[in-house]
Amino acid sequence: MEDLFVDFTVSVLRLNKLVQKIKTYEIEKYGLKPVHVMCSYFLKKNPQGLTAKALGELALEDKAAISRALQIMQAKGYVKYDPNGRNAVVTLTEEGGKIADEVCLRAEKAVEAGSMNFTDEERTFFYKSLNTIVGNLKNYYKDLIEKDD
Repeated sequence: MEDLFVDFTVSVLRLNKLVQKIKTYEIEKYGLKPVHVMCSYFLKKNPQGLTAKALGELALEDKAAISRALQIMQAKGYVKYDPNGRNAVVTLTEEGGKIADEVCLRAEKAVEAGSMNFTDEERTFFYKSLNTIVGNLKNYYKDLIEKDD
């Protein structure tokens, strides 16, 4: 008999670990870490800039992790913002933009590699299913918490 819990959980964990390894491999040449991949990616996709709070929400990282990541990126000249300013908008520098361009290109290649045997319809179904699972589990968790209150 299948153990769906193990199949699901281990597959998700393996996927996450592989993504982290790929991020680490791709970004370490700049002296950065996986969190910087997501910061670069979302800042590139939002050229008007983002607050640290918005960046954290998009990257699914806590405030402290984003703060540390931005301090490092600023020290290396990849982003500009006023770290003491409330709701300061973070933007990429020209050098940061070059790194973000590479991050976006590498991310696209990784996604292509991960889904290379999928048809367009299969890929669409997979992401729709995955998003449905996330939504369902989010609701399940919310219900668990509400029952404890």
